[in-house]
Amino acid sequence: MQKQFLYRQQETALRHTPRCCWNCCISSIAMCKHILNAQVSIRSPCCRRWFDCAECHQEQENHELLQSFDMTFACKKCKKCFRKDAREFEESDEYCPHCDNHFVLEALTPKPALKIEGEDARVDSRMLKDERVRQEEQRTIFNVKDAPNRLG
Repeated sequence: MQKQFLYRQQETALRHTPRCCWNCCISSIAMCKHILNAQVSIRSPCCRRWFDCAECHQEQENHELLQSFDMTFACKKCKKCFRKDAREFEESDEYCPHCDNHFVLEALTPKPALKIEGEDARVDSRMLKDERVRQEEQRTIFNVKDAPNRLG
């Protein structure tokens, strides 16, 4: 156990040099492919690396995610870290304490879709579909469509 702890300390020391900054630690995981609108990165308590979601941790690491109530977040807007206790999570805790960025959002997950790629719509708008619904004309006594029903 002691040997494993020392190995982790050496590995962390090699990964972080004095010239290293916070951005290099988080730049490798800047975009999450599971959640499109991730506003914060979460520091994993087991390996102390930053991930956007639990699925990213599962893909990149070969161990299970250690669950804890004390969570460390890094805001992607202001790039500042803060801690939250999951047992005492209130409505005000949904915002970054430094920049008030709302980071608890409904996750947008990517969905497969087939689309036709055309020219730029500003140049040639023939590929755009008209989404307006055509309204029926107002009924009159002279409506030809209703004539067979009225003649009896």
